[in-house]
Amino acid sequence: MNRKTLVLPLTAALLTPLLAGCGGGNESRAIVVGTTDQFVATTDAPAPLDPAFAYDTGTWNVLRQTVQTLMHVPRGSGLPVPEAAENCGFSDKESESYRCELREGLTFADGTPMTAEDVKFSIERVLAIKSDNGTAALLSDIDTIETKGEREVVFHLKAPDATFPYKLSTPVAGILSKDKYDGTKLREGFEVDGSGPYTMKTETSGDRVTKFVFTKNAQYKGDITLRNDKVELRPFDNASTMDKALRDSDIDMAARAMSQAQIKEHTDKPQDGIDLTEVPGLEIRYLAFNTKAPAVEDKAVRQAMAAVIDRGALVSKVYGPTAEPLYSLIPSSVTGHATSFIDTYGEPDPARAAKLLREAGVKTPVRTTLDYTTDHYGAETAEEFEALRDQLNATKLFDVQIKGTEWAEFRPAQKRGDYAVYGLGWFPDYPDPDNYVAPFLDSDNFLNTPYVNQSVRDQLIPQSRRQADRAAATPVFDQIQKIVAKDVPVLPLWQGKQYVAARDDLTGVEWSLNTSSDLLLWELGRGNA
Repeated sequence: MNRKTLVLPLTAALLTPLLAGCGGGNESRAIVVGTTDQFVATTDAPAPLDPAFAYDTGTWNVLRQTVQTLMHVPRGSGLPVPEAAENCGFSDKESESYRCELREGLTFADGTPMTAEDVKFSIERVLAIKSDNGTAALLSDIDTIETKGEREVVFHLKAPDATFPYKLSTPVAGILSKDKYDGTKLREGFEVDGSGPYTMKTETSGDRVTKFVFTKNAQYKGDITLRNDKVELRPFDNASTMDKALRDSDIDMAARAMSQAQIKEHTDKPQDGIDLTEVPGLEIRYLAFNTKAPAVEDKAVRQAMAAVIDRGALVSKVYGPTAEPLYSLIPSSVTGHATSFIDTYGEPDPARAAKLLREAGVKTPVRTTLDYTTDHYGAETAEEFEALRDQLNATKLFDVQIKGTEWAEFRPAQKRGDYAVYGLGWFPDYPDPDNYVAPFLDSDNFLNTPYVNQSVRDQLIPQSRRQADRAAATPVFDQIQKIVAKDVPVLPLWQGKQYVAARDDLTGVEWSLNTSSDLLLWELGRGNA
């Protein structure tokens, strides 16, 4: 086993590749990829693969293979480039009108022509359905959509938004056939009809997907180059069973998400025929608060937690070298990062936390529960929350319990406001500081949080989006991060690295998972790298 490390520097939140990709010839034998993401249709979420609803990394990774977008982020990351579009750009100096022209001869996988009306329908459908998953918030800046002929579409925005090309590259802006999808309601189940690089068939057991089979779409026209004809994506219950399948040659690659123990095992005791590859990652983990819940409604309680949680000890105990402490919502490798939490609270200090609670008249110990999901973010999540509980309870200022729930139940309950304090992870929709702020603080946000800061929503976020030079927006993001540290609607914990383990005859592995944890299956091939 050769351990590979692909190090890509980030400048202005963008990545520049240092290594050339490895190509492999197309073969009919499917490449098999494992994931610990689960795909479940439930009463609360009956349409997990509908672009108007899907808003987690796992479902987006399915949609990226099957549904085309006007723009996409190219190999190695960087500024979005046209995908279904032939060209796109702002057509006014104020950056409030964005024009795209479709490629000639585009069709859906069934051969039906794709037109500008399908683009308009797809975007307006997301905004009309406005699911409680927070998906529509990415496109909420759109005022009206105009079509001109069969190939031209113009988005008129409510306000300038330099991040809009990124938003058009996400699956929420996936182009659907107006003949196959209802414009007013979600499509239930696991079927997807699109014009992406692959067509898809699904195998299920009850309400769960057991296998996705992606086959090269002969009708596809776009910017993506496929290096294979067929890929299978197989969900595993946990990282251990996925790793065993790799070692037994039942799968070719273990993608999301390997545990720290497995990464260490592959490093310390390498197995012939398997390579471990580190790829850049922008994942963050955080605690979030229902600021209307009695236990944490008082800001002093949330501030006291921020003052005593020891991120360094947490990371060292649970994640080792695969993560590092995070002191703001924006990770350290992204332009706009600050250290607002350590600037505000300093090193962990129970005496400071006690003073905050005492001055606010809060009775101690504060009793609450930390809720987390057992099957969505990796094998160490339970251990992480045990460590957080122990840290808080050791101060005698808190009496904390923890509770784990499967994602299919956890996410609906979190959106309903059932939890006072809960843990989530965030993989960016696009590599820009805006996407570490707006999904948590803007209207119709991902968290469905009751917390509102009008200055952030009405002034600072719009102000940041007016800056075409994203580095110029840094002072605005600094203000936002100071407000977050003061009010603590969310509490950043750590940012992580990404690892992929694969059979050594697989090529393109280093490009198959980008910084946003997008799984780019078309990059994989077979042969000697």
